[in-house]
Amino acid sequence: MSEKAKCRGNPPWFPEARGRVNTLQSKIAAQTARLGVIGLGYVGLPVACLFAEAGFDVVGVDIQAERVEKLNAGVSPIEGDEPGLAALLAEVVRNGSLRVTTDYEALQDCDVVTINVETPVDENHVPRYVALRNALRSLGPVLKEGALVIVESTIAPGTMARVVKPLLEESSGKRANVGFFLGHCPERVMPGKLLANLRGVSRVCGGETPETAAVMIALYRHIVAAELDPADCVTAELVKTAENAYRDVNIAFANEVALICEAVGGNVWRVRELVNKSPGRNMLKPGAGVGGHCIPKDPWLLAYEAREKGTPIRLIPAARAVNESMPLHMVELLESALAEAGQELAGSRILVLGYAYLENSDDTRNSPSAVLVARLRTLSAEVVIHDPYVPGYQGDVVEMAQGCDAVVVMVGHEEYRKLDWNTLHTPVLVDGRRVVTDPVRQAPETLFCGIGRP
Repeated sequence: MSEKAKCRGNPPWFPEARGRVNTLQSKIAAQTARLGVIGLGYVGLPVACLFAEAGFDVVGVDIQAERVEKLNAGVSPIEGDEPGLAALLAEVVRNGSLRVTTDYEALQDCDVVTINVETPVDENHVPRYVALRNALRSLGPVLKEGALVIVESTIAPGTMARVVKPLLEESSGKRANVGFFLGHCPERVMPGKLLANLRGVSRVCGGETPETAAVMIALYRHIVAAELDPADCVTAELVKTAENAYRDVNIAFANEVALICEAVGGNVWRVRELVNKSPGRNMLKPGAGVGGHCIPKDPWLLAYEAREKGTPIRLIPAARAVNESMPLHMVELLESALAEAGQELAGSRILVLGYAYLENSDDTRNSPSAVLVARLRTLSAEVVIHDPYVPGYQGDVVEMAQGCDAVVVMVGHEEYRKLDWNTLHTPVLVDGRRVVTDPVRQAPETLFCGIGRP
């Protein structure tokens, strides 16, 4: 190994592996490489569909039998507004380029396998890689000689070295960079834009070796039109967790400014508009809370190993505390508005609009609405929930509002933005997403309050 490679921190490159890498790169170029995708949720499903559309033979593995049955029927299990996904899935299943199973044995002939499983943190902000470890243990015994394994799930910096590589070596009986190759290409997608993000957003291709990173770029070039940047694995881990922590911190700043505006009688939306006229400023939108699978946990993933080594981490916990407090602040706004209307929160009937974490999506992971609803019920309020995308909460919003003492907007679904608020006949309206832009005109008969608004 050269001194230059040692300085970069690259693992040793074994000469016998070069032929396998060249063969893999040739098969990718010719689109004869067989692809496996483990985990067919919000990331794995569109990834599998796009590679199948690009001309690859793709097999998907998911542990949920009901989901597998639905997918093999060409039906998307994602209920939210996902432009193009349902039609693409139906087409690639119909033409046989994508098939799905619960059996890991189906991966034994795959030249490339991507892993797209959940990577949560526990109540102490410690990564809990149960699904990832299970996937690696199940993949190892059937892993093809010379295959490339790519983890697309978001993971804490150091996870590829500390968890993925040793566990896959143990379960497969093969040596990394000889019997198999390893990379990390974290996803950069969000519900509602899955296909658009996969095609149009740049990716970091972190390889165990520069040669592996080059193979990954050749692979993803078949479905990604944006830049593909080569890196090592730890850089890829850092980039993904840092970008979501960056967003979390910036949202927390917007939320704290909103709280300050409420205290001094300002309007955060006007403040934000004028702040953003200054060059280089981009104040984000405040709101009723931050949800989803990524932002609530990825800052903790970024900080995990450094915290374990005693590095002081101050900004990330502070930002998380601000954002986690926002659903509870919505309860405070509601309680205050009800009191102004001469009504106590206890015993009130409250309609909550939106239970997904994101507008026009059915994704309820870490939903701020769940926090709000739990708090309202603890305070003895009767809660009615509406969400046009989440099964169990769908229905006629006007009918559901009848007899309610207040309406709380938690999600900015397009349906809510088009509502005639006068038809709800609600005495109190609390807006956590600026769905109501002009309450004097849009809801003249309603006692209105909103985050960051006087």
